[in-house]
Amino acid sequence: MTAPYSTDDAGHPVPSDGLSQSVGPNGPLLLQDHFLIQKMAHFNRERVPERVVHAKGGGAFGELEVTEDVSKYTKADLFQKGKKTPLLLRFSTVAGELGSADTARDPRGFAIKFYTEHGNYDIVGNNTPIFFIRDPSKFSDFIHSQKRRADNQLRDNNMQWDFWTLNPESAHQVSFLMTDRGTPRTWRHMHGYGSHTFMWYNEAGERFWVKYHFRSDQGVENLTAEEAKRLEAEDPDFHRRDLWQAIERGDNPSWTVKVQVMPFEDAKDYRFNPFDLTKVWPHEDYPEITVGKFTLNRNPKNYFAEIEQAAFEPSNLVPGIAMSPDKMLQGRLFSYPDTHRYRIGPNYNQLPVNAPVSPVRSYNLDGPMTYQNQADPVYAPNTAGGPTEAPELYAAEGFEVGGEMVRSAYELHKEDDDFSQARTLWEKVLTESERTNMVGNIVGHASAPEVTDDMKKRVVEYWTNVHPDLGAGVAKGLGVQS
Repeated sequence: MTAPYSTDDAGHPVPSDGLSQSVGPNGPLLLQDHFLIQKMAHFNRERVPERVVHAKGGGAFGELEVTEDVSKYTKADLFQKGKKTPLLLRFSTVAGELGSADTARDPRGFAIKFYTEHGNYDIVGNNTPIFFIRDPSKFSDFIHSQKRRADNQLRDNNMQWDFWTLNPESAHQVSFLMTDRGTPRTWRHMHGYGSHTFMWYNEAGERFWVKYHFRSDQGVENLTAEEAKRLEAEDPDFHRRDLWQAIERGDNPSWTVKVQVMPFEDAKDYRFNPFDLTKVWPHEDYPEITVGKFTLNRNPKNYFAEIEQAAFEPSNLVPGIAMSPDKMLQGRLFSYPDTHRYRIGPNYNQLPVNAPVSPVRSYNLDGPMTYQNQADPVYAPNTAGGPTEAPELYAAEGFEVGGEMVRSAYELHKEDDDFSQARTLWEKVLTESERTNMVGNIVGHASAPEVTDDMKKRVVEYWTNVHPDLGAGVAKGLGVQS
């Protein structure tokens, strides 16, 4: 029986459920793709009032100090040697609701707002350098598979594996998730990553691709599945409590800021697509460069006002930093500020926690809860002495793109595939005990009563594609005959 075609909310047949429209396979996305816009806009309005994703979290304030000279890569003021910049860092789980347990198996959000003299700069990352998917058109479907069923409102591991096994690009991230890295001991004892590829450009207009790495100075410590489950019952707010108490006693956590830098031209024929969010850049090709260090040293005075109403968005950029053609990043440029307008209100940037320290001279006017009233003139252009644009500050952020308008996956580079980096994690990164725990974590998750026998066979096939030994261990644990 042929399945009916999917539609948007107005009943129009959808040209693709998983591919956004871009300028050529590798180019930026198009605002005219109203199917993508409608899908993301609806997704952003699914919950009132908590965040749709990253609902459960916590955070603290601190300061970035740049100790090294990286001016040959970027003119961004906050990354100049000797500069100190105040910041807010929010940690979170991804899939759980506001009342869920901190220690659940899940990626952790790692979102930073830098209050710079040229406006806020936000890095909205995770504690993993990669993600499950590479096209934003799949994002709401992915999150739905991790949330609750429509009929009984229960979480369902079967539908999680259904999505993952039908999207093999997820294998690298799911591998991370199923190791003990999926259950960090505390927020203080985990690394953070910008995950996406970004562009840096210097005063001379030279451009570079970069990835951010935030290395925990406390070291990396994880929980076993058994420890994480015990803490879910004993203290669902374990991570929030730990961070608060550490700062209260003066044990201020810190992270060393590093970047990988790729020359602009290298991206065109690198052995795999460097803008693919499911991939990492090998350090032997692009070693980490130290930038500085940030420290968390102040707890919020009011959690709701300063953490729950904090709004992070990757579209908050400063001169010297720009976007890449990473499709997931391109989608987030719309999705994040749009969800803040819905969840908090159109003037969310006027709230003290979101307000920049630099002057705001916008022509935006009125709207609910406006209290920073703009003086005349309220339009541009004008002859009344109003503020004017400064295109020279962003002169180097653009780059040439071209191609037919298509709905397409990325063009494959010579070493692009979905399983090799996950295989490297298994073979070269994990210890024997970590591999044993990974198998046990997968088997435990896929042994939930709702996971069907057919799905278990697909789970075994999925992990066999990563590595035969991993697949064999999962098969044995699930009782699946090879």
